[in-house]
Amino acid sequence: MDLKTPVLADPAPIKKSRLSLHSSLLPYSPQPQRALFTTGMLLSIPRKKTGVLDDVRAAAWLDSMKSSSPPPKKFPYDANPEQDSSDVDVAYRAWTLNYPSAITSFEQITHFAKGKRLALFLDYDGTLSPIVDNPDMAFMSEDMRSAVKNVSKLFPTAIISGRSRDKVYEFVGLTELFYAGSHGMDIMSPVKGSDAFNGHPNCVKLTDKQGKEAVLFQPASEFVPMIEEVYASLVETTREIKGATVENNKFCVSVHYRNVEEKNWKTIALRVCAILKEYPRLRLTHGRKVLEIRPVINWNKGKAVEFLLESLGLSDSDEVLPIYVGDDRTDEDAFKFLREENRGYGILVSSIPKESNAFYSLKNPSEVMEFLKALVTWKSGFALD
Repeated sequence: MDLKTPVLADPAPIKKSRLSLHSSLLPYSPQPQRALFTTGMLLSIPRKKTGVLDDVRAAAWLDSMKSSSPPPKKFPYDANPEQDSSDVDVAYRAWTLNYPSAITSFEQITHFAKGKRLALFLDYDGTLSPIVDNPDMAFMSEDMRSAVKNVSKLFPTAIISGRSRDKVYEFVGLTELFYAGSHGMDIMSPVKGSDAFNGHPNCVKLTDKQGKEAVLFQPASEFVPMIEEVYASLVETTREIKGATVENNKFCVSVHYRNVEEKNWKTIALRVCAILKEYPRLRLTHGRKVLEIRPVINWNKGKAVEFLLESLGLSDSDEVLPIYVGDDRTDEDAFKFLREENRGYGILVSSIPKESNAFYSLKNPSEVMEFLKALVTWKSGFALD
């Protein structure tokens, strides 16, 4: 296995889905992209240090911050409540024509899963736990924990999050899973899968207090000192902005502005950009009311999924059906990867219409739990047949 820097190229025309699903039955046509590999991981992004460009860059980020953070619904509705709520329902139902519910489409999903090995990948915030104002309070329910534990007994299961791996493990607390923190830049195998990464560079062995051994894959380990330095600077520069919080996710830094008044968003964008311009090997991305600083390497949640599939010997798309469930912009990298040659299904968790590379949708974490329980019931019944 040689997972290095991918370059995007046009693939050969795909006449038939690798999932044996005719293209006319897919929610919409696959994206014409495929990953090939070359040497080296660092990408070169030139930066110019001028005040004008800094202002332009910050303004662009402010627009992105607003577009990725729609205003909350107002209750009661401003106009006729029945009319407004009806309009919301109509828009969502129309959207699900392109992104059908994974629950109502469950029979179709399992039909194409027969005879294949399933692999399950799950985001955490907004997928297994609700989005909350305080990121440190994003706890999952015991029912959800039980659902994840049960599904992991039947399928290889991984949690892939922008959070630090340690934080996600603390929230979930299940030893049966693979954990990929920092958008896949810090991956830990469960004890039973500790040989999955053997022989791969950037891997280190870890032994816990009980003497149990796991293996870590960390393609961006050299960036840790730089991330710590940037984290300290961001904490200092945002200290006076009410509601702003900075989270050190080891291989990336998150600046949360969920609790910041919108009039101060531009200040955050300016200050983050001012620090980032001194670090050409770091880049700025964003999710739901969070700005994220990451190493400039070609690695993301999609690469984490690809790495795990290959490490586990599950990269044969004719024999394996990967499913990724996530709610955020950063999950789109995984959705895009699975859409390549129709090798798997992405499921977007959203209660509002939005563009996505996912195939299916679920409204909220409650529906995610229902979907996981349905997978367990289906697989258990299938084994008895």
